[in-house]
Amino acid sequence: MHEHCMQGMINSPNLNLGHPCFSTSGHGKTGRIHLAVAPGCNISCNYCVRKFDCANESRPGVTSKVQTSVEALETVKKAKSSSIGSKLTVVGIAGPGEPLANSATFETLRGVKQHFPEMILCLSTNGLLLPEKIEELVDIGVSHVTVTLNTLDEKVGAKIYSYVRWEGKTLIGPDAARILIDHQLEGIKLASKAGMTVKINTVLIPGVNDQLLYSLGMEIKKRGAHIHNIMPLIPQGKLAKNMAPTKDELISSRSSLGLILPQMQHCQQCRADAIGLL
Repeated sequence: MHEHCMQGMINSPNLNLGHPCFSTSGHGKTGRIHLAVAPGCNISCNYCVRKFDCANESRPGVTSKVQTSVEALETVKKAKSSSIGSKLTVVGIAGPGEPLANSATFETLRGVKQHFPEMILCLSTNGLLLPEKIEELVDIGVSHVTVTLNTLDEKVGAKIYSYVRWEGKTLIGPDAARILIDHQLEGIKLASKAGMTVKINTVLIPGVNDQLLYSLGMEIKKRGAHIHNIMPLIPQGKLAKNMAPTKDELISSRSSLGLILPQMQHCQQCRADAIGLL
């Protein structure tokens, strides 16, 4: 697919809603407020480290402080009254843990919708709880959902996830990955059917999940995803010794998968408490 065709698809009416992470038309023009109200997580990703924070560190899972829903609403009010407040169109929850596994996520989103009904609400999720939480998200008014889906193969998933906590049990290995993958795919389908704009994040891990991504792209398109974001691995945690993809590897993956779905090219792999323009 030619680049100008992909650009047109990304900026289609379905995606061009003033969201800087879902539409390139919003990149640099509109901004987001990430609220770090979700510390708990129900899976363990081998590339995820949430312990550290410094002023120069910008990556998913990082926050200077976990907020309560009340504190988060005050953050939104302060940001909206700032000099760039009119450009802040989105409130999102992306951690530092799993938003759907934390009650503060829902309390916060309801509070924001009540005080700022014009703002776009979004969240990022690993997808494990998405099928059972989709009705509540629709009721709140969440319009944009990002699901991190790294593989369709449970054996590959066992290399990416240390465990999955499901129904009171801590599961490991391919069986745990299979439960996660099945819920991710079902959640994507339900979110799309509910009218949400659905973005899929996939962490590109050379030598682990890089050979099976085309079939993943086909499957998420079939389930109703609108845009795909191939993210480079940040070597850390249990995957600290793995190599990040080269620039050429990243371009090649995005080019191949761009034949299936529009590719997000401007992801900054933001902190869980990021505020401002991208």
